[in-house]
Amino acid sequence: MGSADVTELLAASREGDADATDRLLGAVYGELRRIAHAYHARHAIGETLSATSLVHEAYLKLVDDGRLPFDGRAHFFGAAARAMRQVIVDAARARRRDKRGGGARPTPLDDLGTLVAPAPSEEILALDEALQSLETVDPRASRVVECRYFAGLSVEETAEVLGLSASTVKRDWAAARAWLHASLTPP
Repeated sequence: MGSADVTELLAASREGDADATDRLLGAVYGELRRIAHAYHARHAIGETLSATSLVHEAYLKLVDDGRLPFDGRAHFFGAAARAMRQVIVDAARARRRDKRGGGARPTPLDDLGTLVAPAPSEEILALDEALQSLETVDPRASRVVECRYFAGLSVEETAEVLGLSASTVKRDWAAARAWLHASLTPP
């Protein structure tokens, strides 16, 4: 299904056509699944959040009373990137909460054996916190990171979603990565 078809379904959904909202999921599901699968393959997000779960939970965040209030394909996928970030961060918070015991009795240190490296959920939460700080300094660069890192979009796709040129996306991506590296690297 082409971008014109997706745009038409979004317009019909905005008008309250529930059938269009249902058909839209079928139209964009493959692309959302590809994005989620690519993210899942690049990052260990745990068994609790499969690519399918990520797509479904992100889509539910996008639907507002059965309507999808987006102007077009690019706007929709930009919002999908943000929704995926929220789902991933929420899952990381839940894993951290579970890791801290979730009410279970603590294990004595003698029984732990070898210490393990920081969990990926801690890294995701640290990145999310750094992105929130970056957003106050450079909101556009923060959106570029959402699209590139959380949604796995290419430079060209990110440019389309954000309405920017590819060269601007590349500059913002490089600047954001440098800023995040400095922010996330211990002194």
